[in-house]
Amino acid sequence: MSFAVFTDGCSNLPGRLLTSLEIQVLPCHYVLDGQPGVFLGDIDTFDTHGYYDKLRAGSVLRTSLLNTNLFLESFRPVLAAGQDVVYVGMSSGISGTIQAARIAAEELSEEFPERTVRVVDSLGAGFGTGLLTCRAADLRNEGKTAGEAADILDEEVMSLLQYFTVDDLNFLKRTGRVSGATAAIGTVLNIKPLLWGDATGHIVACGKYRGRKKVMEAIAQMYRTRAIHPETQRVAITHGDCPEEAERLADMVRDICPPKELIICPHEPFTGAHVGPGMLALFFFGQSR
Repeated sequence: MSFAVFTDGCSNLPGRLLTSLEIQVLPCHYVLDGQPGVFLGDIDTFDTHGYYDKLRAGSVLRTSLLNTNLFLESFRPVLAAGQDVVYVGMSSGISGTIQAARIAAEELSEEFPERTVRVVDSLGAGFGTGLLTCRAADLRNEGKTAGEAADILDEEVMSLLQYFTVDDLNFLKRTGRVSGATAAIGTVLNIKPLLWGDATGHIVACGKYRGRKKVMEAIAQMYRTRAIHPETQRVAITHGDCPEEAERLADMVRDICPPKELIICPHEPFTGAHVGPGMLALFFFGQSR
C-alpha cells in the first residue's frame, strides 16, 4: 500500500468495511454516567438499543477529544516503517480533534521529512466522515499517492451531503443548536427539523415539517434532487435506535435510484449523544454544499 488510511471511532464504519478497505481506527474515550469507556470504532459492536435507552432515561455522555499524543503514537510507527499517512476526521466546526491531528502531522513531518502526513477535515460527522474515509481507501487502491488522495478529498468534501432529523429537539437544545422556546414548540406541535452539515462544517436547520413522515420524505427528496450519479456511489443511512424507519428511508432511496452500495447501521455514540434517540440521517455525494 502506498499509504495508511486512518480515522477514528466517530466515523461510524462497520467492521466489514474497516477490514476490506484496510482502514485503521483510533479509539474514542468517553464517560457515561460516571463510568469511563472506550469505543474502538466498529459500529457492529455497538449496543445501540442499550445506549439510546440510557439517553432516553436521562444518562449523560461526556466525550474527550483525541489528543496530539495519540496521533503521534499511532502515526509514528507507520511512518517509520516507510508508509505515508492520510487521516480523515470529524468536522472542525464541531470538534477540536482535527487541530490536534494537524499539530501531530506538523511535528511528524519534521521528524520524517521524506514521508507525507495529511489531515483531511471531513466537515462532517458520523458516516459523513466515514464515507470520506472509505473514499480515501478507494483512492489508495486505485494507485493514488497520499498527497494526491488528500488533494482529491479536500475538493470532494464540499460534495459530501449530510441530511438528518431528530425525534426530540431537547437533545439539540442541550447543545445549543436550538433555543428552549423552539424546542418546546416543536415538541408540542410535532415539528420535526431537517438539518444538514453546511459548508463550514456546522449543523444548521434547512427546513421544518409537521410529523416524522413528512421530514423523512424531505430527506429522500434531497437525495432525489441533489445526488449525482448515485448508482456509482456508496450511500449510508444511520439511525438512533429506529431501525424500522431507517429501512423505510432506504426503500425511498432505492425507489428514487438504487446506489451502488447502501449501508444501513446505527449512529455512533459520540454525536449520537447530541442528536438523541430517533435520529435518522442520510449521507451521499452530490451538488456542492
